Amino acid sequence: MKEKEKRTFLAKYDSDSKRINYKEKIRGYRLARFYRAILFLLVTVVVGVTFYVQWRNKIYTESVLLSSAEIPIVSGNTIRNLDGFILQYSKDGISLTDDKGAAIWNETYEMQEPRIAICQNTVAIADYNGSTIYILDTQRKLGEINTNLPIRAFDVAAGGLVLVALDDGNITWVNLYTAGGMEISSTRTTMTNSGYPVSISVSPSGKLVGISYFFVADGTTRSSIEFLNFGPVGQNMNNYMSAYNYADSIAPFLKFMNDDTAFAVSDDRIMFFSGNEKPLSIAEYLLDDKIRSIYSSEDYVGLVFHAKTNEELNRGEALYRVDIYDKKGNWVLEKYFDFEYTEIIFTKDNFIIYNELDLLISNINGTERYNGMFDKVTNLFMPHSSVNRFIAVTRDSIDLLEFK
Repeated sequence: MKEKEKRTFLAKYDSDSKRINYKEKIRGYRLARFYRAILFLLVTVVVGVTFYVQWRNKIYTESVLLSSAEIPIVSGNTIRNLDGFILQYSKDGISLTDDKGAAIWNETYEMQEPRIAICQNTVAIADYNGSTIYILDTQRKLGEINTNLPIRAFDVAAGGLVLVALDDGNITWVNLYTAGGMEISSTRTTMTNSGYPVSISVSPSGKLVGISYFFVADGTTRSSIEFLNFGPVGQNMNNYMSAYNYADSIAPFLKFMNDDTAFAVSDDRIMFFSGNEKPLSIAEYLLDDKIRSIYSSEDYVGLVFHAKTNEELNRGEALYRVDIYDKKGNWVLEKYFDFEYTEIIFTKDNFIIYNELDLLISNINGTERYNGMFDKVTNLFMPHSSVNRFIAVTRDSIDLLEFK
């Protein structure tokens, strides 16, 4: 009997040991799979980051013409990039062409001093001191606005809402309209009360409005940057959200970069504001030099200055310096360059400086990826959907270029 119990105990022990060993093997197998997965993920991340850094810092040595399409560029026309389409306008009309040379639309008018505002795929055009604004996007005409008062300034949102400053003698009206001409809001401004609106801007969504006022009283001057909200939150606050005053200063430039960020430039500083409901001041930098021009995108702002000191001029005999800030208000980079420029444009990781003959492509860290000349006189240069391809609009063609 005891021998039988002993055999039963040993058999049970052996069975339990096998069961434990089996569980340990399963656990070890699962851990091995987990560690292999982690290792694979880490290797993938390292390879991806390495590839991205190498791509971001890749130096282009040449450009290759991949395709070319004819386009009639009328002498005297101004050419702009409208969300990857080619916009031409003059005193007689405005037209849009795709990157293959196909006409999208054409609108005729008569203007003495046409001015435009662009937001993403939408453009508004009006005559300075005129009373009609045309609003169009990359597909069609969205509408017209007849103001009945002389237009002093205007800005457009992505959906076609238009913010307009109108001259009415001692009063300047700052009105917000739909593309169809319906008035959404009207703000009465005077020099003695609010100040004169020297710059206006509307956010891409059309919800936020910014106004830069210039005020003179008792021999002193000041600027005031005011933000209004026409969304549900703003309706509970009578639309007024925030304002910032700057003594002995004038801020003739105010612009929304995106729905969350705006910036203003005065004669002595640059200011950044953030908030998609109530914009608040987040950064401010004093400027020692006179600004020559201002460029911006959804992510970056570039201020161009003359290179004036001997030290600056000795840096490659530079003519100009561009200071770049990001949308969080951080100073990012200063870059010197030695040629006259037509435009500075920003992409996600690069900025591009060019004129009819010269081209400089740099990443946002300052590494020059290309510094050379166009093969043909170029009126417009813009990014393509592929990262190393660009579109060059010459006097008679649309050229797709690949940089290698």
